[in-house]
Amino acid sequence: MDLERPIRPLKNFKSARIRVPSSKSLTQRAFVCSALAEGKSRIINPLLSEDPRLLLSALEATGVNISSTGNVCEIKGVSGIPELSGSKVFLGNNGTGTRFFIAYASLGKGSFVEVFGKERLHERPVAPLVNALRALSANIECLGREGYLPLRIKEGNLKGGKVKLPGNISSQFISALLLIGPYLEGGLTVEVEGELLSAGYVEMTIEVMKEFGVDVSREAGFFKVDEGFYQAREYEVPADASSSSYFLSIPLILGRGEVFIENYLANSSQPDVVLLSFLKEMGAEVVAYPLGVKVRFEGRPKACEFNVGDCPDLFPTLCILLACAEGEGRIYGAPHLRYKETDRIKAMATELKKLGVKVKELPDGIIIEGREDFEPSRIQTYDDHRIAMAFAILGLKSDGIVLENPACVEKSYPEFWEHLESVCLQNR
Repeated sequence: MDLERPIRPLKNFKSARIRVPSSKSLTQRAFVCSALAEGKSRIINPLLSEDPRLLLSALEATGVNISSTGNVCEIKGVSGIPELSGSKVFLGNNGTGTRFFIAYASLGKGSFVEVFGKERLHERPVAPLVNALRALSANIECLGREGYLPLRIKEGNLKGGKVKLPGNISSQFISALLLIGPYLEGGLTVEVEGELLSAGYVEMTIEVMKEFGVDVSREAGFFKVDEGFYQAREYEVPADASSSSYFLSIPLILGRGEVFIENYLANSSQPDVVLLSFLKEMGAEVVAYPLGVKVRFEGRPKACEFNVGDCPDLFPTLCILLACAEGEGRIYGAPHLRYKETDRIKAMATELKKLGVKVKELPDGIIIEGREDFEPSRIQTYDDHRIAMAFAILGLKSDGIVLENPACVEKSYPEFWEHLESVCLQNR
């Protein structure tokens, strides 16, 4: 495993055509729905990077039967009753999968299951989710600090009802509760207090639940799931809009050329498709097809302001775009970025400063003054896949950028370095 990776500038870029991996967010939601269903589901084109694989292993530890052949993952569910057999489940740094699994395992019968992960995962709070589940009679014990992993989930007696969650925290807590809602006696109502951040990710959850036969009703400030069950289904996972963002940014980073992503769905429910609008705002030409999208650009992108409250995963991508832009830009609206795989606001500010970029941290974002060239530097990736991929793309513009721990991209995009090399080979 390489401990570092120098990035070679791409001086003669004209065009590139690639296919990106399937959506990690939709894959993990489909895994949970099919695990809870009765019967066997077929998930077509799932993303089997590090995070989804860890979630699959956790589900297997509770009695779910899983087999993979080619691009199909077959999952035989547990009919809403996970088996708690005393297993210790490792979830790495998979924040989404962890939150989903905690709620899922709370439905279980048997002895217990323990959930733990990497050190950073143990620093990410789960108290709002744990407290909501306890209010529904879940039996959850935090083994270290209260409100954090590691934790032990014992057999409880979950009942439906109404729980409240603040909207300005991770939407993953809301999604986790909605996913188990059909299996609670009397169903579940989730009241969201205040503005809901990352609302698009809750919409993704609702979309996948509907694919598996469960409807979620919505009123102002409320989500309601009736008692019921998921039906085994065949579900095909579309391309990942978050992973696409790095390659779609290349023409603006380099100031020329075009990129075509063959399997991109511009009308997907994924929040990060909003990047297409952001790129247009910066001056790019964007053409969306029934399947596929093309971004073309010539010149220097203009600095803009971006609200990423509903699309926080775009933050690293937008940071590198503003670093190359003409003028001063701002990204705001996502204080929860400080609780991702790392504090992404602080991390991006720290590493951009190494390159000579003028930045100012905000509580919920960052201000960046763009420049045309960068100082050589070693970039720490903080074991964060999105930071690594963002700086890899920025490294195509300037000599001397070296990434530490490049393998962290395995979390969401195992083929990233292969695809980046393909782009380079297409232009040499």
